[in-house]
Amino acid sequence: MRRTAAAVSVLSGIALLLAACTSGTPEEPTPSASTSEGGGGEAATSGAKADLGNIKTADGDIYFSTGQDEWTGYNDYTADTYSTYNSVINGQIRPGGFNYKGTDGKLYPNPEFGTYKAVSGLEGDAPLVVEYTINDKAVWSDGSPIDYADMLLEWVAQNPTWLSPDPQHPVFNHVSAQYPQDVPDGPKGKVGGKTFTVTYARKNPDWELMVGGYILPAHVVAKQIGITEDALTQAILNKEVDVVTRAAKFWNGWISPNPGQLPDPAIAPSGGPYQLKPGGWEAGQSLTLEANPKYWGTPAATDRLTFRFLAADAHVQALQNGDLNVIEPQATVDTLAQLRALGSAVKVETGAKLTWEHLDYNFKNGVFSDAEGGLALRQAFAMCVPRQQIVDNLIKPINKDSVVMNAREYFPFQDHYDDVVAAAYDGRYDKVDIAGAKAKIAESGIAGPIDVRIGYSAPNPRRTSEVDIIKSSCDQAGFNVIDVGSADFFSNALPAGDYEVSLYAWSGSGQIASGQNIYTTNAPQNYGGYSDKEVDDAWATLASSLDPAVHLEQKKKIEKRLWDTLYGIPLFAHPGTIAYSADLKNVRFTAVQTGVSWNAEQWQRAE
Repeated sequence: MRRTAAAVSVLSGIALLLAACTSGTPEEPTPSASTSEGGGGEAATSGAKADLGNIKTADGDIYFSTGQDEWTGYNDYTADTYSTYNSVINGQIRPGGFNYKGTDGKLYPNPEFGTYKAVSGLEGDAPLVVEYTINDKAVWSDGSPIDYADMLLEWVAQNPTWLSPDPQHPVFNHVSAQYPQDVPDGPKGKVGGKTFTVTYARKNPDWELMVGGYILPAHVVAKQIGITEDALTQAILNKEVDVVTRAAKFWNGWISPNPGQLPDPAIAPSGGPYQLKPGGWEAGQSLTLEANPKYWGTPAATDRLTFRFLAADAHVQALQNGDLNVIEPQATVDTLAQLRALGSAVKVETGAKLTWEHLDYNFKNGVFSDAEGGLALRQAFAMCVPRQQIVDNLIKPINKDSVVMNAREYFPFQDHYDDVVAAAYDGRYDKVDIAGAKAKIAESGIAGPIDVRIGYSAPNPRRTSEVDIIKSSCDQAGFNVIDVGSADFFSNALPAGDYEVSLYAWSGSGQIASGQNIYTTNAPQNYGGYSDKEVDDAWATLASSLDPAVHLEQKKKIEKRLWDTLYGIPLFAHPGTIAYSADLKNVRFTAVQTGVSWNAEQWQRAE
């Protein structure tokens, strides 16, 4: 899953990012460099996208899959549709924004879309003010300019208080709500223009990622409610709630009601290197994109890019058969052995990922909520989860340096990890303690055996093994662990709270304050319903400062409180693997949440 504010959860073989990304440290180091086998990956001197020069789009097809989930439609920014499965597709048909994360986790500018600069506030007490300019050539595939109206729609869709005074009943069903909180007056610009200014009410440490991550065409929304784009822009500026609410009704339904039925091109224009191919969606099978002839930037390297809806456990065989050309399978011993057996027909790359596995409790209802077993029962379960055994059996055979992870905002290979863990966690759950777990169960007052349904997105062989290992231990303490992994876990069980413990992963992109969207009261990605005032206050302090020392100090407080109240149980950082047909060029491993498709528009066949 991924975090909002340009921040995903990891589903079956590849990162599903359900709208969140793990915050990086203030001085995020370059993750471990990837290594290659089976012919060797193509070396890159920078984490940025390669300069392909004056290329022309080549005729041909490339096939990729993020998993079996169907595409849900053009607008994947709703709380119901935001996932890696959708983002990897829609990321190719929407504007790339003002910057992007490279393979090394660093932020790189995207001048093909536009430029920006902070004109005040990086130092001192003056407000943080940033000026933006969109490329004059930037247009949607229907010819309409990408302009200030689109940027204003991006802001209002995240529900400023004048539009949605009750955060529990927002007008727009947007996955994020951060932008209007930090910029209550919205971006300021000329109606119909290409430049605008953003003034922050607080010193947001992730200001470079705040603008341009959720762009949709305002002119389409305006036409659908019977007004012009300029009129919609003015209605937002004038705080005309009735007009904007009508816009929200269309925005919320801007998805595909029936699998296989593409939206009318008039309501789904492209702002990226690819566009939806007419007739290119075969329900349950695949979705094909084609090069966007109106794209103003570097054109797509290959004409057609097809995303197959294929279960993760079938990806290696599909690569061998040629049904897929690029895969990012879950890194397991068996998977690596299968890929190596393919020999020189494929190239394989492995490396460290900014993605981490965790178990989260359901605080809304059930035995672990404070209304029932509470902290004592959460402690009992943590005492019996064999974290070291999970790492030793499932992760170390792939990455011998893997360790049990004891933080949420820092990875074991990052600066400050040891310092933060020393301040936040005393090792109380490092070893299995069945006797201690039994005592805590008795203290909780809940009679056993206690059913604990662990939900995750299935099929996922590694997570199935994790649940088996947990069951073999925790059932001895008085729990009855039940595997309720399902294909629709993220769309049904997770939002409905139909589980006791959830098992998934957050995938990181180096943000500093994105964890606020996960761990604070009523935050959009706080799926388990956790609430703690100390954590809320610490995030508020952190998220209003540009000082790395403040970030570190507050994250120590946050990590300690999350351990003391047992929000959940961190497990391990993910190892990563990609594999691709040996005749492909420009396929590159990345540590960040976008996964291998981060530069899919550059993939091409060797001549």
